[in-house]
Amino acid sequence: MVLNPVISKLTGKLVVLASASPRRREILTNVGLKFEVVPSWFKETLDKALFKHPHEYAVETARQKALEVAKRMPCKHLKTPDIVIGADTVVTVDGLILEKPVDKQDAYNMLSRLSGKEHSVFTGVAIALCQEPEGREVEYRVYDFYEETKVKFADLSEEMLWEYIHSGEPMDKAGGYGIQALGGMLVEYVQGDFLNVVGFPLNHFCKRLGQIYDRPSEPLGRSKLTECAEIRKTVGGPSEGCEGAVPGSASGGAAHKPNFAGPHGGDDRNPNFPHKIVELMDGFKASKCLFVASKLKVFDLLTSAEGVSAAEVAGKIQAPEEAAERLLDALVSLDLLTKIKRGETAAYRNADAVSRYLVSTGERSLHGYILYCNEDLWPLCTQLELAVLEGGRQFGKRPKVAFQDDHYSDKDRRLRFMKGMHSIAMVTGGDVATAFDLSGFKTACDLGGCTGAMAYEFTRAHPGLSVTVFDLPAVVEMSGEFCPKHQDTSRVTFVAGDFITDDLPKADLYILARILHDLSDENVDLLLSKLSTICSPGCGLLVSEIFLDDQRSGPSRALLQALSMTAGRQRSAAEYLLLMNKHGFSQARVRHTHNFLDALLCIRE
Repeated sequence: MVLNPVISKLTGKLVVLASASPRRREILTNVGLKFEVVPSWFKETLDKALFKHPHEYAVETARQKALEVAKRMPCKHLKTPDIVIGADTVVTVDGLILEKPVDKQDAYNMLSRLSGKEHSVFTGVAIALCQEPEGREVEYRVYDFYEETKVKFADLSEEMLWEYIHSGEPMDKAGGYGIQALGGMLVEYVQGDFLNVVGFPLNHFCKRLGQIYDRPSEPLGRSKLTECAEIRKTVGGPSEGCEGAVPGSASGGAAHKPNFAGPHGGDDRNPNFPHKIVELMDGFKASKCLFVASKLKVFDLLTSAEGVSAAEVAGKIQAPEEAAERLLDALVSLDLLTKIKRGETAAYRNADAVSRYLVSTGERSLHGYILYCNEDLWPLCTQLELAVLEGGRQFGKRPKVAFQDDHYSDKDRRLRFMKGMHSIAMVTGGDVATAFDLSGFKTACDLGGCTGAMAYEFTRAHPGLSVTVFDLPAVVEMSGEFCPKHQDTSRVTFVAGDFITDDLPKADLYILARILHDLSDENVDLLLSKLSTICSPGCGLLVSEIFLDDQRSGPSRALLQALSMTAGRQRSAAEYLLLMNKHGFSQARVRHTHNFLDALLCIRE
């Protein structure tokens, strides 16, 4: 890997990615680069007409993004970064620059223009080096370049165009498609760097970074560079006196290999050492570290950009300072926290995305599910050996039906279970609700809908839809504790009952989210038979589960979850389709959301 000789030179440096793109973050993480994410506030309003070539627009936008973050960080984070990486990707066809679509119609216009044509994907990249001479203002040197990749689309039918648009994927992608996901089905061929189309030209970046660090050391402001480099004491304005960026080459598309190295690994590690095995050996410690921090609400204390000291955290959680510091340092090693300098002491703050998903009060927080894992699933896992030896398919003696077992007779346990299911639904509900165009349905029934989190997401995404949540009386009794505060809830109602033994409410669409995998084969057939009987032709059935691949070899989350099941089983999308066809449901469509749950929609014949 070209980047490896440079990694040691970046040790101890503050490297920042000036982009919130998860694709760019994943590409750089997978080669072992350690960095922070600070999204740029630069408004992408440059006049495209001022640029002779599309790549010039992408490069200048990337440069402005990098410089804006480089200038802002010393003010907001009390620390000057060493390196800031900015990037901007544009798609061009027929001389027109296509960025991200503003709505579905805009996405349709873009994809229609690309249909059957070859187009170019340009990514401009800027690497800003920051130096803070003693007693002087920060100086900046910017190296920038671009990469071009040619992509050819197949001739797209109207049906395929709209199915892809309704998946929701085009809305945050330049040109209206993501080649690494569903958008790959639109593409006939790629000429050049595949990762450049994903959003970041890794090969070119690695080479350029190597060139930068192979240069003889010299003070900023005295180097004569062939690429577009400049020394600036203020941020903003176009480059002056640049000799032009080195053109991007259409390098052969590198394969995007999965990262088995963990957050600190890379291809430069000892190949004779069993890294993956050791990571699995220590995996339970990492999980427990996350569980303990969540239970103590450590992440709630670390939302400030200025950071919080170990002593302050210790005081809040009523723990010895040394013990608190050890926990905080472990969380830093897991990339959940960032350790910074605050005055003469060290301070800690949440890493990127942690405040969104681990702070207990966050709308999309996983805090509830983490506590459920810690208090309920963790103890069950300790009995796996016994379950295997005795031929059981579960961790020890897991209750067969939630809320109908002595295990859940305690209200605190029931509430913890509901909070766990609620947090999963809050994170995945939006993607499931928008996986298909449901405008043809007016009423829906969410069977086993628990707190109503999924139902609220469906009504938010589909203004013409009303949803009935059908669940056990003990669930409905406590559902009011989860009612959203800033949303119209009038189109969601709760009805108490057992979907196995009781009559089902009448609806145009039935939603089964995380239901079928936990039922015995007998109860799956029973429930689907009831639905087949109550549904008139044209009624829909939406199943949301983790779909195994056709070889039943992954994803690992599904197979690990299967260990804790009692009578249920995990299935592939193809197996679910066979079940649906058996009970009179056809016209099935499958969506992989890349979230906790996938989705399948079929229609009663």
